[in-house]
Amino acid sequence: MSFIIRPASLADLQPIYEMAKRTGGGFTNLPPDRAALTTKLERTATAFARMDDAIGDDLFTFVLENRATAEVRGTCQIFSRVGQKWPFYSYRLGTLTQHSVELDQTFRAEMLTLATDLEGSTEVGGLFLHPAERSGGLGMLIARSRYLFIRNHRPRFADKILAELRGVIDEAGMSPFWDGIAGRFFGMNFQDADQFNAARGNQFIADLMPKHPIYIAMLSESARAVIGVPHPTGRAAMRMLENEGFNWERYVDIFDGGPTMTARTDAIRTIAEAEDSLIIGLSNEIGEHRGGEKVLAACGQLGDFRSTFGWIEQRDGGVLLDEESADLLGVAEGDVITHIARR
Repeated sequence: MSFIIRPASLADLQPIYEMAKRTGGGFTNLPPDRAALTTKLERTATAFARMDDAIGDDLFTFVLENRATAEVRGTCQIFSRVGQKWPFYSYRLGTLTQHSVELDQTFRAEMLTLATDLEGSTEVGGLFLHPAERSGGLGMLIARSRYLFIRNHRPRFADKILAELRGVIDEAGMSPFWDGIAGRFFGMNFQDADQFNAARGNQFIADLMPKHPIYIAMLSESARAVIGVPHPTGRAAMRMLENEGFNWERYVDIFDGGPTMTARTDAIRTIAEAEDSLIIGLSNEIGEHRGGEKVLAACGQLGDFRSTFGWIEQRDGGVLLDEESADLLGVAEGDVITHIARR
């Protein structure tokens, strides 16, 4: 495999922009807007250049590169701590129980309440894989590499991590959730709001959204049906998050109603189970049919971070690493890699 995860730079603007145009809208962290993406990449450069280990308001953007063709084929992001520049709003889905003595009945009403409970968490997001590459586990490579980066730079990240999954958008590019709630207050349809969001962010929604609880029974059936439901293209991502230990604690995105998944950072499976090993040798004599173990391997700090799939063989005092992945990672005998079994 010739694919590697590495930090993004301004030189990656064009391929990232081309991928952003393929998202189909509603992809908050990957807007098809050159100015917005340039700002993200400039912010990323600052984050990778910062040398102290305190938690900051950082954005780390990564790309998936095919080293054989030099093409960028995927991307992802980590926000070190959300809610620093402005409040980080979510809707919390809750239940109000009331009892009538006269009727001898108990009524339970579900409602959406604006909350900033997740403020201060780390966020993983902006994951997109080119449609032509959606095989061979590359989505897993992008997603899990983020956790290895967090593990190896742990002081820079919070004790809780969240992931917002895009909500349901219909064939016309409209959001039933937006139409049922926000669209009634903003005087714009979802596509107009999505374009505005791409250029200026979604803070306008938080600023103008009604702050009182919204009774779900008062929403249209189409809006109720998509609360906490991921976009069809996000179902695989939701399964990967669940495999890592993320749960849905009834938080949804205020923009499209998609589920917000959360996990304790140190309990995330990739972070908890990864190991550091000394490379005691390189060999092409390990692999699928030669007793080797296929792993996700990473090395390097900050701007030198790299991650790829490779093969290792456990030995006393360290591991043998296959020569191809060693070349991709830029490591040699005597270096240390972080690794975890591919599953």
